Amino acid sequence: MAVLHHGGTEPPDAEPLPEQSATARREQQSPAALPHQPPRALPGTPPARRSLNRLLALALLLAAGLLAVAHQIRPAPYGDHLTSGPPAHTARARGGVVEAYDGQTLRWRYARVGRRPLSVLPTRGQAITVWDDGLVTDTDGRSVRWHRALPAATDWLRARGGAGVLRPLGRGILAVVTPSRIAAYRTADGDLRWVLPARAGCAFRPERAVRHGHALLVAQPCADGAWTAQLVAVDDLGGIAPHRTPLGNERPGAGRPEHPRTEKALARPR
Repeated sequence: MAVLHHGGTEPPDAEPLPEQSATARREQQSPAALPHQPPRALPGTPPARRSLNRLLALALLLAAGLLAVAHQIRPAPYGDHLTSGPPAHTARARGGVVEAYDGQTLRWRYARVGRRPLSVLPTRGQAITVWDDGLVTDTDGRSVRWHRALPAATDWLRARGGAGVLRPLGRGILAVVTPSRIAAYRTADGDLRWVLPARAGCAFRPERAVRHGHALLVAQPCADGAWTAQLVAVDDLGGIAPHRTPLGNERPGAGRPEHPRTEKALARPR
C-alpha cells in the first residue's frame, strides 16, 4: 500500500539539489547585501618623479629670486641718479652734478652716470638741464619728470657747451636752440610743441639770442643771404609772422581749450 506524505515536505529519500557556486550566489544577492569593499589605492609616485618635481620647484624659486635681484640692481634709465629732496628755488651745475638750493641749504642733487651737465635753467621749483650727450631733462627734486634728446647736437654741445641753449618763452614753453633748429617743449610734461629749422646755408647762434618783450630774437647767420634772413623772432606760439594760427600749448583740460579761436578779434561798434 502506498503511503502519502502531507505538510508539503519532501520525502526523506528525495535527491538533494545541486549546490550553487559562490559566484552564482553573489550574483543573486542584491547590491545592498554585498559587503563594502574599499577602493583600490593608486600606486604611489615613483621616487624618481618626486625628485624631479622637487628639482623643478627649487629651480623656479631660484629663478624668481634672481629676477628679483636683477630688478633691484638694474641700471636706472638714462643713468639717472637722484638724491631726492623738496623743491628748491635755485639750481646750478657743479662738476658732474646738478645741485638745488634754498638759500645756503642743499635740497637735492641729480647726476647721470658718465655724463656732464652743461647748462641748468631753474624754473618754478624745477631744474631743466642740457647734458653733454644731447639730452635735456627736467627734475623737481622728487623725480626726473622727463627726458628729451636733441638730434645731431652731441658733437656741437661737447665742443661749444650749453650757453644760450635753454631759453624760456613764457606760458610754460621752453625753447631749446641748437644750430640746426629751434624746438619748443611744454615744461609741464616735455611735450614737443613746434620746431623751426634753420634756413638752408644758415645756422642759429644760441649764445647771441636776446629777449625783446614777449619775443626771443635769435641770430641766424647765413653764408649768402639778405640781412633780414639772419634774424628770427619766436615766442611760445612759434615763429612770429602776420596772420599766424595760434597753438593750444596748454595740457588738455588745463583751462584754455586745446584749439582756441583763431579768427581776428574786432572792436565793438560805437
